[in-house]
Amino acid sequence: MREFSVPPVVTVGDSANLTDPVWSNAESAPDVVQFSRPDPVGGAGWVDVTCRQFRDEVVAVARGLVAAGISPGDRVALMSRTRYEWTLVDYAIWAAGAVTVPIYETSSAEQAAWILGDSGAVAVVVETTAHATLVAGVTDRLPALRTVWQIETGCVAELTTAGEAVDPAEIERRRAAFRADDVATIIYTSGTTGRPKGCVLTHRNMYADIANAVPVLPNLFNAGASTLLFLPLAHAFARLIQIGVVQARATMAHCGDPTNLVPELQRFRPTFVLSVPRVFEKVYNGARQKAEAGGKGRIFDRAEKVAVAWSEAQDTRGGPGLGLRVQHALFDRLVYGKLRAALGGRCRDAISGGAPLGARLGHFFRGIGVTVYEGYGLTETSPAAAANLRDAIRIGTVGRPLPGVTIRIEDDGEILIAGDLIFQGYWHNDEASAEALTSDGWFRTGDLGHLDNDGFLTITGRKKEIIVTAAGKNVAPAVLEDQVRAHPLVSQCVVVGDRQPFVAALVTIDEDAFATWRTSAGVPAGATVADLRDDETLRAAVQEAVDAANQEVSRAEAIKVFRILPQDFTEATGELTPSMKVRCQVVQKTYAAEIADIYRR
Repeated sequence: MREFSVPPVVTVGDSANLTDPVWSNAESAPDVVQFSRPDPVGGAGWVDVTCRQFRDEVVAVARGLVAAGISPGDRVALMSRTRYEWTLVDYAIWAAGAVTVPIYETSSAEQAAWILGDSGAVAVVVETTAHATLVAGVTDRLPALRTVWQIETGCVAELTTAGEAVDPAEIERRRAAFRADDVATIIYTSGTTGRPKGCVLTHRNMYADIANAVPVLPNLFNAGASTLLFLPLAHAFARLIQIGVVQARATMAHCGDPTNLVPELQRFRPTFVLSVPRVFEKVYNGARQKAEAGGKGRIFDRAEKVAVAWSEAQDTRGGPGLGLRVQHALFDRLVYGKLRAALGGRCRDAISGGAPLGARLGHFFRGIGVTVYEGYGLTETSPAAAANLRDAIRIGTVGRPLPGVTIRIEDDGEILIAGDLIFQGYWHNDEASAEALTSDGWFRTGDLGHLDNDGFLTITGRKKEIIVTAAGKNVAPAVLEDQVRAHPLVSQCVVVGDRQPFVAALVTIDEDAFATWRTSAGVPAGATVADLRDDETLRAAVQEAVDAANQEVSRAEAIKVFRILPQDFTEATGELTPSMKVRCQVVQKTYAAEIADIYRR
């Protein structure tokens, strides 16, 4: 057993709550821009929302919630894309003394009904008419649900008007009655199997997490920093960035349509971004494909090698030598500057979480001038438990525990976490809570990993996903899957082989990369992945990815056979969670015949 602990920088008082920074900012820095909203009259401009304006809008909407009968402790659901109103309503719910229950805007009727019913939500704020229709279709199963408000039909103005009848002092009374250990939110994990479980997080949990993270991440969270948030705010990671921006008095804009992300980044020009590994992979793959399509593939390949070498040299005693520095400066003008321009030109830092990024991508992005600080945590840890920092970064790891966090590695490799950031348990699910929490407050993550002598944590896989072959060999799928996904043509990879004689893999092809490959391979324009998945040229390209992955493991753990699937995984088919994680059990069930055929040989 190994353990590493970092003492807290900030201790949250018993009367603190997450609305405190909003009020503090409004008093001490009223004219500082806290948020930027798209210009409502059109055009490419942004409308600033100052700290004082934001506090006043929060109070106005909170008064409207009180007028509608929302009481302290009531659960109010929020189902919307990432947009300014999401953040406004979230803080207004807290200011009214209530509890926010996020719902992914892509959720099905069954998923929404389960969350609304299980949480006992008395009201829900939705974004679109489609959302309102979805909720209307399940209201007969939701006896506690009284009210549905819709953002697109003007519910913010509606609540503001209704709230004029409520004394503003009522909001101050409710805020003063708050305790740090009161429930702030119930976040339902998207889960890979079964019903989502509601993680109960208090104001202390989330406040302690972000208040200790901000001081050690000054290059990201500072008064001059800005970010464009595009991940779903229903995800705990995005929510943490939201409260971090308020805590640090930085500036945030929202992007609800990821397909419009690049022009929005170039329009807003953030200083840092938050993303998941899949987005970084697509940025890299897209740049490489564009270079190859323009006949500059060899230049990009060389630029990539120089970027990785330059980054790796940062971790050596002498740093990069003269020759490498010259080459890096050259490619900075030819290649790297253009990649940074795609992020708006000012972005020098990024945060990645949700899944392993991989050392290759980490070095590549640092080499082009955008350092990706990989971190680790789960919804149950509020969520950030560990992170790489500007002065303590080790690419390929998820960093050291954040202040106030202790991480322990059990003898079987499972990661346990302790600290004020640990959730209170699962809503209405004592059995699951008892399984996840030890009697002395440690959270069993279900993840496997190891701590090095300096306290840097490396994630090696999920405890429940370890494959044991027929020969008794333990195989961690994540190591292989991450390496296979590193290939530009590959979108996803699921390793299989539990209780089987050898390890195999199911591979999907990235549609954008496939279009470029199809042209270069001389394949008819109308051909699909389904048409060509047995094509020797396509299989040879994927074999390169498999061969690279196999170099990272022993022969007994290597992928012996792979199958290219006819289509990519999607959230709509249930194979991906809203945070873009693969639901391995769903994939294995959907493609059971493919897997059976692999082992029939």
